[in-house]
Amino acid sequence: MKELIEGARQLGIDLNARRVQQFELYYQKLIEWNEKINLTTIIGYQEAQVKHFLDSISVISALTKEEMYKADFSIIDIGTGAGFPGLPLKILLAEPRLVLVDSTAKKVAFLRCVTRELGLDNVEIVCGRAEEIAHLPLYRQRFDLALSRAVASLPVLAELALPFCRIGGKFVAQKKGEVEQEMKKAVKAIETLGGKLGQVKRIELEGLSDGRYLVIIDKIYPTPEKYPRRPGVPGRRPI
Repeated sequence: MKELIEGARQLGIDLNARRVQQFELYYQKLIEWNEKINLTTIIGYQEAQVKHFLDSISVISALTKEEMYKADFSIIDIGTGAGFPGLPLKILLAEPRLVLVDSTAKKVAFLRCVTRELGLDNVEIVCGRAEEIAHLPLYRQRFDLALSRAVASLPVLAELALPFCRIGGKFVAQKKGEVEQEMKKAVKAIETLGGKLGQVKRIELEGLSDGRYLVIIDKIYPTPEKYPRRPGVPGRRPI
């Protein structure tokens, strides 16, 4: 795990032996399950270290020291797929409550298996659509941090993620490429959903030099009850 260890060091993180073992096991399980279900096209050992694990833990750059070590900090990862970025972040930050959301039952089965194998506590895995889950009292406006690495435009992601954030929390979207135009298009959606565009941080790490950004959106007002709209509507008709 040399690439991951060195990349983490550039982020100010020293991976101890236990964490390295957990990432190693995570990779093994990912490859094992990928032969049965389609989890990822990135399966090379070195490439997975950088484009899955290091890319995921780069989210740490959006957190303050206080947030990282807050005992009751809570995180939700929307459209997590094979667990990115939520599970790698959980390996680093053992304490926070983590909820992983995905609508594909086979991926959820993988997540349950790998979470158990890694010995991670305080992780909940929910199978369903974000548009529906965000209306449940147990999850609505309950989280300090919402994450998404999903391939969707920022206006769509904002509608799916901001309803989960409590006032004072934040949504961090991992994006790459030209994000300026996308952010301009997302302003209306962000404001409608109770958010405010905060910082945009460029991730500059060896192996992740293809223009990756963390778009940080602060939650400042409650999300109106009607959002998110029915499944599929945010994608078809962005705010």
